[in-house]
Amino acid sequence: MSADTQVVAAPADIVKSFRSFVAAHGGSAKAVLQPVARGAVRITLVAEDGVLGDRVVRDLATAHAVVQALPDVTVSEWDREVTSIATPQQGHWKKMAGWVANQTRFPRARNER
Repeated sequence: MSADTQVVAAPADIVKSFRSFVAAHGGSAKAVLQPVARGAVRITLVAEDGVLGDRVVRDLATAHAVVQALPDVTVSEWDREVTSIATPQQGHWKKMAGWVANQTRFPRARNER
């Protein structure tokens, strides 16, 4: 069996968490697969009600295996349809910004000197 035809099993804990997420947020979702660092892939689910949920898996084959294990989830892109229903939770931007979100002073821009 070559590396291209190797069957990858979906991690049970990720499938279970996505199933409960989808059930709690309308029963269906769109999955956006986003490669991140060193082959890892972030699976972002945009639920029917617009709530976002995400998990990271080790590679693209695993990401596809996870989505295939979820009958009410389809693969999508960040297109108009998906972005129009996505509604991040209050404070999501602050969580994603990390330490920068808590800053009260910022250095002067280089071109302001």
